[in-house]
Amino acid sequence: MPANHRALHWAQAKAYAWLLCQQLGLAELRVSLVYFDIGTETETPFVELCSASELKVFFESLCSRFLAWARQELAHRAARDLGLVSLTFPHGTFRGGQRALAENAYKAVQLGRCLMAQAPTGIGKTLGTLFPVLKAAPSQKLDKVFFLSAKTAGRAVALDALDVLQRSQPSPLLRVVELVARDKVCEHPDLACHGDSCPLAKGFYDRLPAAREAAVGQLQMTREPLRDLARAHRVCPYYFSQELVRWADVVVGDYNYYFDSGGALFYGLTVVNDWRVAVLVDEAHNLVDRARGMYSAELTQSDLQAAIRVAPSELKPALRRVLRTWRALVKAQDAPYKAYAKPPENLVSCLRDAASAISDFATDSAVGADDPLLRFYFDALHFGRLAESFGAHSLFDVSVEARNTEVEGTHEPSSMLCLRNVVPAPFLKPRFAAARATVLFSATLAPQRFYADSLGLPDDTAWLDVEGTFNAEQLAVRIVDGISTRYRRRGDSLAPIAGLMAAQYAERPGNYLAFFSSFEYLQQALSEFTARHPNVPVWEQTRQMGEAERLAFLARFTPDSAGIAFAVLGGAFAEGIDLPGTRLIGAFIATLGMPQFNPVNEEMKRAIDATFGTGYEYTYLYPGIRKVVQAAGRVIRTPSDRGSLFLIDDRFARPEVMELLPRWWDVQGRSPAHVAVG
Repeated sequence: MPANHRALHWAQAKAYAWLLCQQLGLAELRVSLVYFDIGTETETPFVELCSASELKVFFESLCSRFLAWARQELAHRAARDLGLVSLTFPHGTFRGGQRALAENAYKAVQLGRCLMAQAPTGIGKTLGTLFPVLKAAPSQKLDKVFFLSAKTAGRAVALDALDVLQRSQPSPLLRVVELVARDKVCEHPDLACHGDSCPLAKGFYDRLPAAREAAVGQLQMTREPLRDLARAHRVCPYYFSQELVRWADVVVGDYNYYFDSGGALFYGLTVVNDWRVAVLVDEAHNLVDRARGMYSAELTQSDLQAAIRVAPSELKPALRRVLRTWRALVKAQDAPYKAYAKPPENLVSCLRDAASAISDFATDSAVGADDPLLRFYFDALHFGRLAESFGAHSLFDVSVEARNTEVEGTHEPSSMLCLRNVVPAPFLKPRFAAARATVLFSATLAPQRFYADSLGLPDDTAWLDVEGTFNAEQLAVRIVDGISTRYRRRGDSLAPIAGLMAAQYAERPGNYLAFFSSFEYLQQALSEFTARHPNVPVWEQTRQMGEAERLAFLARFTPDSAGIAFAVLGGAFAEGIDLPGTRLIGAFIATLGMPQFNPVNEEMKRAIDATFGTGYEYTYLYPGIRKVVQAAGRVIRTPSDRGSLFLIDDRFARPEVMELLPRWWDVQGRSPAHVAVG
């Protein structure tokens, strides 16, 4: 039991003790704090003899501190709401489409509704949602606004927008907190995250009040200011930022803080404190895949084996029972991949027993944060929790590697167990219900039914498709339907694609992005192009690029440069990057972006078909075209931009694909294969 938890328990017990002394006129009282171990059904008591005068002083000191905090917070809330009532839009006038977005976001909060807003790039979606939601906060008595994004870039834009809002007002009063992943702010990554190892964890709660008092005096509590403040008060910056959520008006963080099953700090605090909150979901098209990941769990045989190797003797029997049950399952499997109706009960039971044994052991013994035993323990807990809620929304499957690996002294195929979420809706519905309003916005949220079904949005969710400021004359869209980019035809596609790209570059030199379905296809196309057109400058996205490499890739796009960059559709350069003007004048997309046809995706298709009857569309078509539209959106970023877009594959000409493309595009006919070769 951590010392800070025990201190809270003692405080609760002593508060009750003083109330009892006061009620019964007692001079002293024996106060007992008892912990009950539900596994062994044993009690551990801690007893103190306390005088009534001691208890009175303790109780009144708590009340005094609480009253000081409550008065401070009430004064801040009143001043904040007064400022928000008179909040004005910082830019004077709205951009085209931005007003419609703002009006609908405001109504969503007023009516307590969920809003899906598809709004094109360039209208200012972030400010167009933050401003109206904050404007509605006083009348709807909102406690917090949570701005959630899948990527660092989205959070940076939100913080910039909040800074603009604050600076445009006579008296800025919003407390804004940014939450950053632990590995990005940890001061001692080589130490375990507890008081016996890390100096910033030891005595954290003793130093927290002074640090918190200093923090709430600042308004923009973003990553670096918070880190500086944490250093000054010698507290952990990661947990310090989480503590400040309770005192913030707007919190900017990742999706997982509200939607994840295990780490949903925002959601947990909202439910416990009965907060009225508005949730803004940036680039909401990403939430489907992210939520699937949150509610999926994997266990690998190699991780189990690593845990067995380091486990003490008293834990090995429980872990080996898991391994024996696992082996029996794999041995009976007649294919490298197989999906089952549900996870085997005996396997789940063995995992539960092993996790319980590890928990008992870890209570009395130090286990390092990077210990394989601890890693397996958390994975097993997550797996067990999801197994308890297993249903039609998920799959249980077993994958067996073709190659043999040494597992506990024998040569046998290694394998992986996966509880794979397909439809996150059942898990996300309570999250949407807990918020006063949720606004999900993105440039690609069509078709509406796909996202509503997948995410479990309320039946009365409003839908808004915002007209953009761009027009068809800005983007020349051409379908090249004489080329097939299907896997079996890729070899035939390389020369025509190289010819098409070279012809366009010769006609209008400048910066282009060429997107392909995989790194393998990218390399084949790049080799073909450089062999045929060695004088055209090229650069490429590579696997596992670091931040410096990604920045160097983007730095090649300058207003005066020219060349063709080769990238993977759905990767780091297919969305979330801004290359306005002549930094980018065109794109070639040589794929429909659809996920691979493989056993896993086919099982997902079957499960979705059983639920919605739209297996192919929800599994393959809609996710693929979404990637295409996101990548195409890199070309036109401002009302003055002009560019070209080539959609390379015969399937782009199909009606069901055409109707998923943005309405403002004017597809300029089709280019047969001989034209594409140039």
